[in-house]
Amino acid sequence: MSLLSEFKEFAVKGNVVDMAVGIIVGAAFGKIVSSLVKDIIMPPVGLLLGGVNFSDLNVVLKDAQGEVEAVTINYGVFIQTILDFVIVAFAIFVAIKAMNAAKRAREEEVEAAPEAPPEPSDEVKLLTEIRDLMAKQS
Repeated sequence: MSLLSEFKEFAVKGNVVDMAVGIIVGAAFGKIVSSLVKDIIMPPVGLLLGGVNFSDLNVVLKDAQGEVEAVTINYGVFIQTILDFVIVAFAIFVAIKAMNAAKRAREEEVEAAPEAPPEPSDEVKLLTEIRDLMAKQS
């Protein structure tokens, strides 16, 4: 099997396509959550903390000189990224928890009301009677 045909077989498998869709949807979801954090959650948090904007927090290692920019450690951006991660992780946790609860409820419904086997049709009943009569004659 050539390398190209192996790659084609790998690329068209359902798991790879599902993973690609998951990554694309995850990236879009990440943008939504980042906007939620930046535009909705952080302004009130900053207000409660006295107007602090985490993104602006930094430590200057070397001041700017002429056209050379200052060298800074931007720990506020790091705090913002951690906050984004925690909110994304919590949102995913809630979504998975809801899906698992729905799945459990559906499984409990199936277990609680097992289906009775369907009643055999008239033809099947007749054929069974014929089979039993032939077995008696033998």
